[in-house]
Amino acid sequence: MNVIWRTLLTIWRAKRMLRRTGPLEPTTVGKVTVRTLPTDIDLLGHMNNGRYGSLFDLGRFDLLIRTGLWDLAAKHGWYAVVASETITFRKSLNLWQRFTIESRLLGHDDKSTYLMHRAVVDGELYTEMIVRARFLRRNGRGVVPIEELFEALHRPDNLPELEPWVRDWAEASALPSTRRPAPSIWR
Repeated sequence: MNVIWRTLLTIWRAKRMLRRTGPLEPTTVGKVTVRTLPTDIDLLGHMNNGRYGSLFDLGRFDLLIRTGLWDLAAKHGWYAVVASETITFRKSLNLWQRFTIESRLLGHDDKSTYLMHRAVVDGELYTEMIVRARFLRRNGRGVVPIEELFEALHRPDNLPELEPWVRDWAEASALPSTRRPAPSIWR
């Protein structure tokens, strides 16, 4: 439950910054500073591995709002969903430890945008997560094509080309379409 309060505070701060400074370029590295709380800690005394995704959402909300994508999506009846993600841990975050969530758009393919989130302490990388996200239509009419997204933003697509390893990761981690059967069969 405590993440909801941090989420609301992050959204409020990001909207305030958007009003003050205008939209950020899509290639900007967004930064949100947080602290590990007692509700984030597992029995081993460090941040629970499952909590990272929820806290990295804060970085995603901040970046979407401050680049203008949040309001644009709401205006058009779109919403973002995570299609896949992979996280890698390097060092543990401990109770009350202050860290920065750094978030950056990596690029896109024809259906998805790719983001990188990092947990950083004093400039040192602790954890990194790659996320593949899509914008869907609230009316149930599928995925918003990237061309339509950038056209609605009234700016050219100036995100860098996706690195080959990101494309390979997306292909290797993809599950079957929701329109195809996907029985759970272990081999």
